[in-house]
Amino acid sequence: MIDATPAAEVAVDEALVRSLLREQHPDLADLPLRPVTSGWDNFLFRLGDALAIRLPRRAVAAALVEHEQRWLPTIAGRLPLPIPSPVRTGVPSAEYPWRWSVVPWLAGEPAEVAPPRADQASVLAGFLRALHAPAPGDAPRNPYRGVALRERAAAVEERFRRLEQRTSAITPQIRAAWQQALAAPIDMGERWLHGDLHAGNVLVDGGRLSAVIDWGDMAQGDPPTDLASVWMLLPDVAAREAAMEAYGPASAATWQRARGWAVFFGVTLLDTGLVDDPRHAAAGERTLRRVSDELARRGSG
Repeated sequence: MIDATPAAEVAVDEALVRSLLREQHPDLADLPLRPVTSGWDNFLFRLGDALAIRLPRRAVAAALVEHEQRWLPTIAGRLPLPIPSPVRTGVPSAEYPWRWSVVPWLAGEPAEVAPPRADQASVLAGFLRALHAPAPGDAPRNPYRGVALRERAAAVEERFRRLEQRTSAITPQIRAAWQQALAAPIDMGERWLHGDLHAGNVLVDGGRLSAVIDWGDMAQGDPPTDLASVWMLLPDVAAREAAMEAYGPASAATWQRARGWAVFFGVTLLDTGLVDDPRHAAAGERTLRRVSDELARRGSG
């Protein structure tokens, strides 16, 4: 089955958001309010100059917002880039069924439309290193992220077959990267993960990484899930190598798994994006091309 953007399970407009604010946060209710975007999981509204409101658009996303509300305040202080840690929370009401958040408005454009400069490699590495600290035992787990890649193998193979019929993106090098990743042993302890660190969830302002958003998939798990962002965010080979070095000690197996996660995100974004999201499709194609070109230069080693 090809994934299209899921339909919203609730109707949310400016009038509803204004009503929720009047009921639960009346001191914010008269600030200027405007819709910004609607993604797979959440509606986003800008509130005044400094705030935003995130509301789940389907039930599966409601639990992810609760994860953000519970855990982002515990990690925000040690991260070197801003994240949307909630400053207020909303609760279900007669008008709306799920919890929702008031978060800081974070400046920048998604990296998929405003790529970071090459000198941001060390910034990305520093963020990843700070994030990948041990998580407490009751931290959430995610059945799709931070897991052994073999658990994602069937879905990836299905996307390979589909994309081979429609694109030239599934090269021998992509196949080799995926097989190397499946064979690579898991040799890192579990850590905090963002879980969905593709270029749509990283903001860039004036060429600099400015914020990391959309933490609904945060969990404890295998860090290479996030290290895939090196290929998703950094166009330049030298910048990717600089990020790997700046991240600190990590085995060849770790980076093989990270490259495999880059393949996973690449085929997922390209396959789903070809249905109804050209921006995601372009981001997936870029990621796969970077992995493929890199291995071609190395002779697939």
